[in-house]
Amino acid sequence: MFRTIKVAAISLKPTPWDKAGNADKMEAFIRQAAAEHLELIVLPEGIIEGYLVNEVIKDPVKAPDFMEVAEPIDGSYITRFQALARELGVCLCFGFAERIGEEAYNAAIFVDDKGNLCGKHHKTRFAEGYHPSWYFNRLGRKIRAFDTPLGRCGIMICSERWEPVIARTLVLDGAQFLLIPTYGDKQRIQNEAVLARSRENGVPIVEANVGMNLIISKGEIVGYKWGANRITVAEIDIPVLPSHQNARASEQHYLAQQDSFHSRQLQSLSTLIGQDISLPP
Repeated sequence: MFRTIKVAAISLKPTPWDKAGNADKMEAFIRQAAAEHLELIVLPEGIIEGYLVNEVIKDPVKAPDFMEVAEPIDGSYITRFQALARELGVCLCFGFAERIGEEAYNAAIFVDDKGNLCGKHHKTRFAEGYHPSWYFNRLGRKIRAFDTPLGRCGIMICSERWEPVIARTLVLDGAQFLLIPTYGDKQRIQNEAVLARSRENGVPIVEANVGMNLIISKGEIVGYKWGANRITVAEIDIPVLPSHQNARASEQHYLAQQDSFHSRQLQSLSTLIGQDISLPP
């Protein structure tokens, strides 16, 4: 019992500090991908501002400048891509530095094909470590799935893919598919980690990294492309939510498959021995 949808991951490489240029590049690639008649497009972490946090950690004097480029959830760049999603009739997921008051979070959002903001996630695990004084890089405190037109979704950002409990928590909260915007590791071991998260939880995953895309469905890699500024298109199978009705429908589908299989076996046996063998009525 699955819903099959067509998706894309885009390995876009942003330019640090250049929000306007990055947004123009995002729009061009989104428009190109949308021509494939997709339902969902995923882009990397920190794609709007260019993922600046490590630069700021090394040189804290840049923190005020970073806060100036961090984008509020109702900022012009977010509303621009809400309008684009509505125009193209496609769902979007991407990461950016979100400003909330005098603090900033590593965030990712899901915008549906009507331009509505369905959900948001703040990164809870930093590969760079964490210090309470980092007002420009606050830790997220929630791990929640949310409803979308495609099913219930969970987002993990970058290094969160290494934590099985994060993926499991999202699936326990009803997530039927997981999205990973990232600007990080592209080694084989990270691909294996993402594949493990999919197999552990029985859900598809779409990952968009800077320099690599990875799409997994039914525990197997169905889309992979190496290199920056690439579009990877594939179909994923989103499992339906558990329910008595869905369980019985799956049961009947399986039993029908078994009846068909046994019928073919009998036909083959009849041909082999030259005698008609039929199933009882």
